[in-house]
Amino acid sequence: MAREVWFVLPPRFMLLDFAGPAEAFRIATEFGADFSLHYAAVAPAVRCSLGLPLGGMEALPQQLPDDSLIIIPGADCSAEAYAMPEARQIAAWLGRCFDPQRHVLATVCSAALLAGAAGLLAGRQCTTHHSLIQRLQVSDRSARVLENRVFVQDGPLWTSAGITAGIDLALQLISLLASPAIARDVAREMVVYFRRSAQDVQLSPWLAHRNHLHPAVHKVQDLIAASPERDWSLAALADQVHVSVRHLSRLFREHAGVSVHDYHLALRAALARQWRAAGLSKEKAALAAGFSSARQWQRVQQTAAAS
Repeated sequence: MAREVWFVLPPRFMLLDFAGPAEAFRIATEFGADFSLHYAAVAPAVRCSLGLPLGGMEALPQQLPDDSLIIIPGADCSAEAYAMPEARQIAAWLGRCFDPQRHVLATVCSAALLAGAAGLLAGRQCTTHHSLIQRLQVSDRSARVLENRVFVQDGPLWTSAGITAGIDLALQLISLLASPAIARDVAREMVVYFRRSAQDVQLSPWLAHRNHLHPAVHKVQDLIAASPERDWSLAALADQVHVSVRHLSRLFREHAGVSVHDYHLALRAALARQWRAAGLSKEKAALAAGFSSARQWQRVQQTAAAS
């Protein structure tokens, strides 16, 4: 029997919060996953964050079959959106119909606040978009809110950061509820290079140290990020941006706030974690990321944790 997946749309729902996970599950069915997809809201039509209406919505089901998965995208201007009667009805419906012994709930971005309003986060680990962490902490003091996480699982409840993190969460759920092979096929079809795991941070190493305007430093970062497994030498990088090795080292530290070497190691470590999440052994993941061994990767992680 197909597992029912209900996308429940609050008012002003973020279009990408919904469309990314919904497309992931739709594509999963094309690769053989046994999901039955439903799209529900309080009213037959609901407006998204772009102001566009989406019609044809099913009503919120009064009963959910066993093993149903509920996915709720976040909303734009969530403080206003969740004060609307439709959002309050969704929270009340969750509190009434969701059974943590029989169902699974996944929220994207601010939708964790709706789960909290339904009393479902009490005593549980959870997360949300980094700009909403404090609001979530205040909304339920008993919830154990984790910062800087892509997604968090606590029993049958999954919460994620915003926007593209919903795709990461969808792929993880597809992997668990269908198969890892189908999740990999979906990721490939969606041109998602790697799936981030629950251990990855929202503020990705791939985006760190990029808050500057120097074109040469950005170009060097682009080169390293494109092939972090490569044994980039300072001389080779300096030649690419037409500066001396000494000048590149100074520029990089001045504008990126870190040495070229440390930046390169951070990306290699991120790549190794992604290979590990994709199923490779520690040794193979380390080698695929350009480390000489899993031991070297471990030393880099220990140094980063101590700094």
